[in-house]
Amino acid sequence: MTDQDRAAARREIADALLTALERRHEVIDAIVASDNRDSAITAITELLGTSRRGTEAVLGLSFEQVTRESRDRIAAELRDLNSQLSFTLGERPASTDESLQLRPFADESDRDIFATRTQEVGAAGDGSGAPAGLVDDEIRSARSRLTAEEAAWFVALDGDEKVGLVFGELVGGEVNVRIWIHPDHRKKGYGTAALRKCRSEMAAAFPAVPLVVRAPGAAPR
Repeated sequence: MTDQDRAAARREIADALLTALERRHEVIDAIVASDNRDSAITAITELLGTSRRGTEAVLGLSFEQVTRESRDRIAAELRDLNSQLSFTLGERPASTDESLQLRPFADESDRDIFATRTQEVGAAGDGSGAPAGLVDDEIRSARSRLTAEEAAWFVALDGDEKVGLVFGELVGGEVNVRIWIHPDHRKKGYGTAALRKCRSEMAAAFPAVPLVVRAPGAAPR
């Protein structure tokens, strides 16, 4: 996650907190009327128009943070974050990870996006840094590693559109995680969203194995 994305995420939370404190009576009513935590999150998200992450921060508020002094501090932080950022969340909507989803890589139907990635990066899909082979050979090799539970590949989706790939390769007791975003979808926050989303997927595929995030580079031109 870049410094700007961290600041944007913090601003999103600060904005949700401030809005919730200003509408605290409505928020409390929504919480009291909810059956459980998940329904409370849904109710507050709809009430305030915030993201799930912002709503979870609202639910985590302590009584101390409801004081006027705390409200003033959050408001000051929000003003400071607004002045620091050179973009708005609307320009990087995917960085909040609300729309992005991951699904397992499928040999045939995802050959297209893998071919685009291979053409740009020019390296093998296994993360070894070796030159890329033929796409079908690369996918065949990946299939054998996936079957042996030595790899986990995912396609990043925004709706029905494929926006990138997430690769996890088990190497030397660690999982090397690489994220590739399609050139048409860069600078929108998809990389940040994919990184957040993939943590739980990789943890499920490789329990108790450390994750190491790699940043793949494009092939020299």
